Amino acid sequence: MSTASETDSPDSSDGVLAEQLLRLTRRLHRIQKRHLEPLGITPAQSRLLRTVAHYSEAEPPRMADLAARLEVVPRAVTTLVDGLEAAECVRRVPDTANRRVIRIELTETGRATLRRLRNARTGAAEEILAPLTTDQRALLGGLLNALADGPADAPADGPAEQRGC
Repeated sequence: MSTASETDSPDSSDGVLAEQLLRLTRRLHRIQKRHLEPLGITPAQSRLLRTVAHYSEAEPPRMADLAARLEVVPRAVTTLVDGLEAAECVRRVPDTANRRVIRIELTETGRATLRRLRNARTGAAEEILAPLTTDQRALLGGLLNALADGPADAPADGPAEQRGC
């Protein structure tokens, strides 16, 4: 039989918080996926498209740049780029300085898709945050910033795909 001190221990509270965060993450993913489905874009493709957009048009990213930024193996980026290229959202272009290097750039279709993605993400956020008051949203924003801006992560063994996560 557990005592009150055992069930109220910090480890127990942290475990409950961790489970709540995991449940929220899964819910966020489901809602985001539902909002992105009509666009024919997966959450992973959405992330890659937003990442490509953050690079300057003067020097679009290489596949290796995208893999590093997304913290995935290059093979995963290739698959995502293939899908986005088939949807005419990105294109592979040779580097002007080194033709052996391939860069990924947005197309006009990709820019239009990004605008629709922003609307879909806003809709997903509104759905998730609907139960919260304005004050609760502000508090949550502060708490999330504190967690996101916390101490650097412990070194990992490599991208999640390599670790089997």
